[in-house]
Amino acid sequence: MDDESGTVKLVSKEGDVYEVPVAVAKMSTLVATTIDDDDDDDEVREIPLPNVKDAVLTKVIEYCTRYKEEPMTPITTPLKSSKIEDLVQPWYADFVKVEQALLFELVTAANFMDIKPLLDLTCLAVSVLIKGKPASELRAIFNISNDFTPEEEAQVREENKWVEHPSNPGA
Repeated sequence: MDDESGTVKLVSKEGDVYEVPVAVAKMSTLVATTIDDDDDDDEVREIPLPNVKDAVLTKVIEYCTRYKEEPMTPITTPLKSSKIEDLVQPWYADFVKVEQALLFELVTAANFMDIKPLLDLTCLAVSVLIKGKPASELRAIFNISNDFTPEEEAQVREENKWVEHPSNPGA
């Protein structure tokens, strides 16, 4: 289907079906490629998204629908601020104010479905979430076990203390 009219059915991991305008669904490169590869123009297509849970797909569709109405300000690097509100419109900043587990699932869905602006936004939200946190907190956030003994950890801290307290070469 060459044009952006009509609808497509997106099927979540749980089997829930969402009928979405093609123009909205095509924000996903995965969906766009699937639609473009499908030769049967007469039929509403069903596209299974086995890696995307229902609650996450609902949020993804909400994001894509809003983006089609009002595109998000592109996130440029280096970041001018560590506050999401300073980088994108208020709706988008509020969109990623969700529980940590849902935020991580949105990152995964945006990556799987290949929706770059959503991936950029959710990764920005994760970076703001982890900025300035100590290693112990980061391990808890990402569910990473600490393989170091206290002695090994002390040695690594000693070897890398310049990272936390860099000398000022200009002084």
